[in-house]
Amino acid sequence: MKKNLLKYSFIVLVLLIALIVFGFQDNPIVQQDNNGLSTEKLLVVDFLNVGQGDAIYIRTPDDVDVLIDGGPDNSILNELGAVMPFWDKEIDLMILTHPHSDHVNGLVEVLRRYKVKKILYTGVVHTAPDYLAWLKEIKDQKIPLEIVDKKSEIKLGSSVELELLYPQKSFLNRKVENLNNTSIVARLVYGQTSFLFTGDAEVEVEEELLSSDSQIVDSDMLKVAHHGSESSSSLEFLSAVTPTMSVIQVGEDNSFNHPHGKTLFNLKNLPSIIYRTDTQGRISMRSNAQQIFVEE
Repeated sequence: MKKNLLKYSFIVLVLLIALIVFGFQDNPIVQQDNNGLSTEKLLVVDFLNVGQGDAIYIRTPDDVDVLIDGGPDNSILNELGAVMPFWDKEIDLMILTHPHSDHVNGLVEVLRRYKVKKILYTGVVHTAPDYLAWLKEIKDQKIPLEIVDKKSEIKLGSSVELELLYPQKSFLNRKVENLNNTSIVARLVYGQTSFLFTGDAEVEVEEELLSSDSQIVDSDMLKVAHHGSESSSSLEFLSAVTPTMSVIQVGEDNSFNHPHGKTLFNLKNLPSIIYRTDTQGRISMRSNAQQIFVEE
């Protein structure tokens, strides 16, 4: 009798745990968004709160996980733990826009904690210890590493596409004085919605993109380049992007005085709704392929 009671108690306990975990788990594939719009699947884009640095997590409707940059320290681990399903320890694609510490440092420990299937970078030469540690970890784990040196497109499941817009030339094994201008610029497209990720690209890169085809940067959402620095986000570039919303990843009370007043002025006058990680923390966006909304 006691054995049967224990058996049934255990079964009930397991069912309760399953209900708690799966019933309340934040699921990117839902039937209704928090604006009441009927939808089948959502694209998740989280601008992680990593201080003075960039880190962006993407989860497609087909459960493809993408991480763009990793911030300046290991705070990326807590952020990933908060936005990824607890059972998911795989990242399908990691992208390092450029090898400055505020973009690469956190990626070293990510490689040690998660199984990363593929990595994109430019191959530019940089001798900072954190960048070298990242490259060593990739080599030790034998993770496929691909160079971005031309315009191309990547399918992220059946319905999402990542357009690699820059660089359109090779930086492999090259020393470049301004690493910001080696940043990978990419555009994420899901249905009628689009997100533009710019790394720390400065005005020179913006001009190059506009000269090749100004339409390729037109996007609903802009990740503002170089933490809102004055050296990026020219009025001509912003006018070509025409974002209805913009995200500035920046650290609170940072020593660089980012974002710059000129950048904020230009964005407000587009007009574009501005979101900032220094004042709002993590910025969580969702797309149902028709529109983008921000989770509160």
